[in-house]
Amino acid sequence: MMFERLRPLGDRVLVKCIELEQEVLASGLIIPDTAKEKAQTAQVIAVGGGKMDATGKLAPLTVKVGDVVFLGKYAGTQAGNDHMIVREDEILGIVEKN
Repeated sequence: MMFERLRPLGDRVLVKCIELEQEVLASGLIIPDTAKEKAQTAQVIAVGGGKMDATGKLAPLTVKVGDVVFLGKYAGTQAGNDHMIVREDEILGIVEKN
C-alpha cells in the first residue's frame, strides 16, 4: 500500500519513521533493529488541512511536508511498516539542521 498518497484529515500528519544515526556501542557492536524501540524521529510526508479553533476558523498546521520531527514515545497510529499517522500535538519538535 502506498501511504505517500494518503491525505490526513484535520490536524493529523502522515510521517515516515527514520533513523538519524545508527546505534553503535563503545565496543563496536551494532544494535539490531529488532532490539530497538520504535524510532522517535520521522519525516513529514503529508499534512491535514488544520484544526478548528474555538471560533470555528481553520488554524493551519505548524509542520510542513519534508520537515523532520521528533515524536513522543507512544505517539501515533501505525499505518504500514514505517509510516504513522500522528496528531500535530503529539509532535514534540521540528529537528533543525545546522
